[in-house]
Amino acid sequence: QVQLEDSGGGLVQAGGSLRLSCIASGDTFSRYVKGWFRQAPGKERELVAVVTSGGTTDYADSVQGRFTISRDNAKNTVYLQMNSLKPEDTAVYFCAASLIKLQGPEDVAEWGQGTEVIVSS
Repeated sequence: QVQLEDSGGGLVQAGGSLRLSCIASGDTFSRYVKGWFRQAPGKERELVAVVTSGGTTDYADSVQGRFTISRDNAKNTVYLQMNSLKPEDTAVYFCAASLIKLQGPEDVAEWGQGTEVIVSS
């Protein structure tokens, strides 16, 4: 079982950038499918980006071309680089992991505690 700790959120102006980090402990993180979800006030939690154990990535249409997910297996860390941020990106972002797949919240085995991103217009 893996434990996740995410960080890196903050307040940024529209058009700016942030990088979120998620550090794992307790298990071999490289075995997991890793991803980032976000939840805006009053909305459901949605999948933003995924990276498989083999390195394949996938993104929600709303962030394609602006966000990049990457991993450093040696550091047990997964990142989410967010560029060209928009006010609608404002949400709490959660790191997530699964040994099988990540297509929705129901697939998640472990969650990070969340880190808040606020994008001002």
